[in-house]
Amino acid sequence: MSAPAPVPMPAPASVPVPATPTPAPATASPVALLAALLGFSVITIDVTAVNIALPDISASLHGGMAGLQWVVDAYTLMFAALMLSAGALADRAGARRAYAWGVGLFTAASLACALAPGIGALIAARVAQGGAAAIVMPASLALIRQAYDDPRRRARAIALWTVGGSVAVAVGPVLGGVLTEAAGWRAVFLLNLPVGAAILALLARTAPSPRRPAPLDLVGQATAVLTLAGLAFAVIEGGHLGWTSAPVLFSFAVAAAAGATFYAAERRHSAPLVPLGLLRRRGVGIALAVGFAVNAGFYGLTFLLGLYYQQLRGMSGVTAGLMFIPMAALITATNLVSPRAAERLGRRRVIVIGQAVLALALFVLVPLTATTPLWLVLLLLVPTGLGGAFAVPALTAQLVDAVPADRAGTASGLLAACRQTGGAMSVALFGALLASGTATGFSLPGMRTALVAVGLVLCVTTALGAWLLPRD
Repeated sequence: MSAPAPVPMPAPASVPVPATPTPAPATASPVALLAALLGFSVITIDVTAVNIALPDISASLHGGMAGLQWVVDAYTLMFAALMLSAGALADRAGARRAYAWGVGLFTAASLACALAPGIGALIAARVAQGGAAAIVMPASLALIRQAYDDPRRRARAIALWTVGGSVAVAVGPVLGGVLTEAAGWRAVFLLNLPVGAAILALLARTAPSPRRPAPLDLVGQATAVLTLAGLAFAVIEGGHLGWTSAPVLFSFAVAAAAGATFYAAERRHSAPLVPLGLLRRRGVGIALAVGFAVNAGFYGLTFLLGLYYQQLRGMSGVTAGLMFIPMAALITATNLVSPRAAERLGRRRVIVIGQAVLALALFVLVPLTATTPLWLVLLLLVPTGLGGAFAVPALTAQLVDAVPADRAGTASGLLAACRQTGGAMSVALFGALLASGTATGFSLPGMRTALVAVGLVLCVTTALGAWLLPRD
């Protein structure tokens, strides 16, 4: 998932934060909610819209499959790694100021993406985008928490924020296809500029946020980034250079060394990014593994389908985007149903069923060819829209209840990081297998191997969840 220097970042100083907290007036609440909703939506749309623009990016910048994987993973990896400390940053700077920083950097990085002269510059700008998105996510929720003191109104605001993200998932592929067809892939990133400006204008009308001391674990953060980047490089380049090539083996070694350093740093730090004692609590480790596997299945499949529709079936970007709408609509509806199902069936059962359905979704797609009827493709995607969306709300609630109340934010951030990492690793694996042994950039045998591999991972986490997750 180095920031481009030539692009200026809008100064966060335009949203001053006084040292003394000021209570938010009631009239500021809707403005803060709108600002938070726009930010969450735009970082979500960016992921799904870019997936549809990948073939056009490849034709324009000649990046090849490895380049396309990095366009996706440069964003996702930085998002995943920096999520671990983004909450602490929001606390130290104040929600409004941190949100302004994140939105400003995301907007500037989007401009850099749109102006990128080559695939390397685009990947560097995507790194900056991912880091900014990691700041935006927790700061947007903190902004809502600040704006709504009443628990019921706050719950409704957070529900609206969540639904906005689901709608963004549905809109992203279609918007990406329309913009790419009408004005080229650069328009996908240029769209973020007026949205970013609107968010900063709204923030100027919100109340200043209080700050509180929050320690930062810089060694842990640096080694987390290095571990994930080393793993992603090894998996992406393994499909192109060979799994036993010197750069790939070196990357695996770097990832292992960085991971060991991360573990040692977390044991010694007084306020670690990942409290190791938290992982020993019953149900926490398996919940994180389930989050990893569910996102690996969903994001890997989304990456695959965008290329399948356009490279193998020759669809336009608009048509390919429209193909995602039924699945996205199912995801939105299932997200709303899942909490009620968890109340009736129990969270553990809902989590296990959701994973099993998602694994089934990957297996039933294995026979796909370039001539499979489109109605059948859409029908086979129904389990995809149901599985992950059924499991994730119950999984999140299960994890939060498994930790002490003062660790709920840490646990939620860790789950988000694990889910993003699962998505990044699956894109790396899917891309490596798709490009394996083919000059066209899309291998049907590679697609089938990837689907089976991630499906088997989901089978393992399904079994472990049924065994290890606490009973309701």
